[in-house]
Amino acid sequence: MVTLMGINPLAVLVVAIISIVLGFLWYGPLFGKQWKRLMKFSEKDTKKVKVRKKSYLFMILGSLITSFVLAYMVIKFSANSFLLAADLGFTMWLGFIAPVMLGSVLWEGKPWSLYFLNVSFQLINLIVMAVVLSAW
Repeated sequence: MVTLMGINPLAVLVVAIISIVLGFLWYGPLFGKQWKRLMKFSEKDTKKVKVRKKSYLFMILGSLITSFVLAYMVIKFSANSFLLAADLGFTMWLGFIAPVMLGSVLWEGKPWSLYFLNVSFQLINLIVMAVVLSAW
């Protein structure tokens, strides 16, 4: 098996795909209507978003980077069980995602409900990613 710094590239790719699928489900069938309403997207805006191929490419790249860094952290902190990996995902979320995303409420005027919708996704996403990586 080929590795980079002890990281399995296939695991990184699979976990990035899982992250993208989770995002599709979260911001699509599960909470898409609420998200669009909270973002104040009109039907016209929604159609524009659907054709932004460049945005999707950047999100895929972002998911790959997150997956790689999280894989590194799983190895570095020996998060080799479900609980240790879930704890790592939670800790990364608590320390880096939740506080940084507060800026959208504090400085951009976004509603708290949008903040909670977005950070909830990030929490679930990071925990799932870390758990899958730990099982690899």
